[in-house]
Amino acid sequence: MEKRFDVLALGELLIDFTENGESAQGNPLLEANPGGAPCNVLAMLQKLGKRTAFVGKVGRDMFGTQLRAAAEEAGICMDYLLADESVHTTLAFVKTFPNGDRDFSFYRNPGADMMLRADELPAEAIAGARIFHFGTLSMTHPEVRQATKKAVELARQSGALISFDPNLRPPLWDSLEDAREQIAWGLGVCDILKIADNELEFMTGETDFDRGAAVLHSRYPQIRVLNITAGADGSYSYFDGGRVFVPSFRLGGTIETTGAGDTFCACVLNYVLEHGIETLDADARREMLRFANAAAYLVTTKKGAIRSMPERGEVDKILENN
Repeated sequence: MEKRFDVLALGELLIDFTENGESAQGNPLLEANPGGAPCNVLAMLQKLGKRTAFVGKVGRDMFGTQLRAAAEEAGICMDYLLADESVHTTLAFVKTFPNGDRDFSFYRNPGADMMLRADELPAEAIAGARIFHFGTLSMTHPEVRQATKKAVELARQSGALISFDPNLRPPLWDSLEDAREQIAWGLGVCDILKIADNELEFMTGETDFDRGAAVLHSRYPQIRVLNITAGADGSYSYFDGGRVFVPSFRLGGTIETTGAGDTFCACVLNYVLEHGIETLDADARREMLRFANAAAYLVTTKKGAIRSMPERGEVDKILENN
């Protein structure tokens, strides 16, 4: 069948409240930035000219309305965004440290994104995507976990590639063992993996990237694109016993890192869409990581994520000048 969407993502859509100065009384001012990892990924893909759609749930409240408008403004198809009548939109409060790292406090007990049910999934839309992308915030609770796993099953049946980003947020899990179990499930079904250094250690016990990647490849041999992000250091791609490393762009101006990993992930998916997954040799992976690192750097120079994604020309300019 002809695919309607290049990438369809399922998961959380939420408000990231980020610090933005102080009031005249000395109180912190918080900016309500639209976010949520899956939609961040889609927003960057839209900047790169891809057709995207989102599946999820927000509250029927002012924040849900704001999120729908922001995602539609970004060009993402939001026909499959549902509104819960009784549970409010999830909120995240982001504490930013001087080096750009963050600490999250979530108001999600429950949050509307947790309320998505398997019987609410748009099966035809999921089957109409070339790539299906998900993370683990849609696997923290039984009902939305069931919906996520059903969506992955539908996508696989349609021949879609499966993309997975663990996006570990410990405060949202009842136990870290539960988190480890669900991440392991995601690792076992994906073709494309973006995993952060702390998540690699969490799942393998290894701080050495080469050893950690070897553990993942031995446990999950179906993963064809295994990328590890190492924050300000750069990123790695592992394949058939080989490894490519590309350092990050340290050009100054970093404000916060929200959305950087999602931007990186989107650029990788874009590269796979444009070049295929079967012929990614070392040179291709180096090119893929370099573009993804440049785009991720640009996002760190702005607040928020969905409305902060760079244009392709901005990324190309970074690459040309560095």
